Amino acid sequence: MTEHRNDNAMVSPRDAYNQELVSHVHPPDWKNPKPAARYNLVVIGAGTAGLVCAAGAAGLGAKVALIERHLMGGDCLNVGCVPSKALIRAARAAAAVRDAGRFGVHVPEGVRIDFGEAMARMRRLRAAIAPHDSARRFTGLGIDVFLGDGRFADAHTVAVAGERLSFKKAVIATGARAAAPPIQGLSEISYLTNESVFSLTDLPKRIAVIGAGPIGCEMAQSFARFGSEVFLVESLHGILPREDADASGLVLESMLQDGVKLLCCGKELKLARSEGGKVRFTVDSHGNRCDEVVDHLLVAVGRAPNVETLGLENAGVAFTPKGVQVNDHLQTTQPHIYAAGDICSPFQFTHAADFMARIVIRNALFFGHAKASALTIPWCTYTEPEIAHVGLYEKQARERGIETTTFTRELREVDRAILEGHANGFARVHVRKGTDTILGATIVAANAGDLISEITLAMTHNLGLKRIADTIHPYPTQAEVIRQLGDAYNRTRLMPFAKSLLSRLMAWQR
Repeated sequence: MTEHRNDNAMVSPRDAYNQELVSHVHPPDWKNPKPAARYNLVVIGAGTAGLVCAAGAAGLGAKVALIERHLMGGDCLNVGCVPSKALIRAARAAAAVRDAGRFGVHVPEGVRIDFGEAMARMRRLRAAIAPHDSARRFTGLGIDVFLGDGRFADAHTVAVAGERLSFKKAVIATGARAAAPPIQGLSEISYLTNESVFSLTDLPKRIAVIGAGPIGCEMAQSFARFGSEVFLVESLHGILPREDADASGLVLESMLQDGVKLLCCGKELKLARSEGGKVRFTVDSHGNRCDEVVDHLLVAVGRAPNVETLGLENAGVAFTPKGVQVNDHLQTTQPHIYAAGDICSPFQFTHAADFMARIVIRNALFFGHAKASALTIPWCTYTEPEIAHVGLYEKQARERGIETTTFTRELREVDRAILEGHANGFARVHVRKGTDTILGATIVAANAGDLISEITLAMTHNLGLKRIADTIHPYPTQAEVIRQLGDAYNRTRLMPFAKSLLSRLMAWQR
């Protein structure tokens, strides 16, 4: 298992569920169609961005060709969002049983975890979702689906599987892959990435995770909850360095309680093969030398755009090691060729790729001028508790010279959170000073990814905290914490003079 993408590894083991998956997303007996004389749109890559582009354009009457060399559905379906959230849910169930005593529910024999069964459930659910992204479904939408390596022959032609597709417009949506960071000894060992970790069938007794970003934290916590001894190695201090420090601190506290051993501020990390196919790692963390042997190593840091085999030079499309260069309208250096998703975006999320694809459809087919910079993009890390964020962090606002006022509401002040046993969290909103205009927000809660959408909606449609305060939220719900932020803003509107005046008025009316 290396950093190179391997379709066989991605669908291992070859059980009935994975065979069903492959039958949908890369049918072994697939026969490519005869190309049309010319296409309105040729889409290279059938991940989220490519699928949305193709389906949207075809639904509007365009003649569309969709090319995929690996598995349709891309990372999200096969090695990303879908399998990881299934695994996280199983680990959360294990933790819920483990902690049931807090609620007066006592499990006599403790928790017995069948990791193989949990992984089989993941494969079964992934296969059940796969028809949505399948070759046959998209053919049914009137799209010509080509399985094979797509490569630009020139600025108006793509070659695939011995055929040449002529196009008026094209979209590059080939995404990104796990990449190998420069760690001493990494090239000499076998290791896991997000593209191979979901092929495990046996629970590692000991596993090391390199990188305390979202993927690393999600997987570290999940494996710890399943019962693995987990070492989480991070070169910076703490975890999730991009997030609000208070937020990442709460998640770290939860992960430590789950048994994750954090080795942060890691220096001099070295890897080597050990007996029985195991991995030995050494690292300095806060002045202490750690020397351990683990069953598996998961590398959860580093991404590389899939640009190498596309023949971009033939089409005159500029790119760098960070991906394809695009303007705000998602046009490449060839205005009739667009790009969307991880191949060109700093926001490597499925939902970001989805909405970038919608911009491409408007701009490529309808002479639109939609801008990627206009998107309000939230994101969530699915640890427990979850961290969700949208907009600016306070530090970013300060760097841009924007004065802010910050409102924070702790979940221990929210009745439903207390009753659910999820009071360890908060909601925090930054507004432009002197106004209720929301600049950004962070939520730490059991379902923060769901809660952040209300803030995202408000920001997208220029609704401030006053409007949120005026909106009735059902009681008791955790979403009340957002309305309470609006109430906190309203209290600041009552100036000392007005408060004094009202007090005298109330006294006079008694």
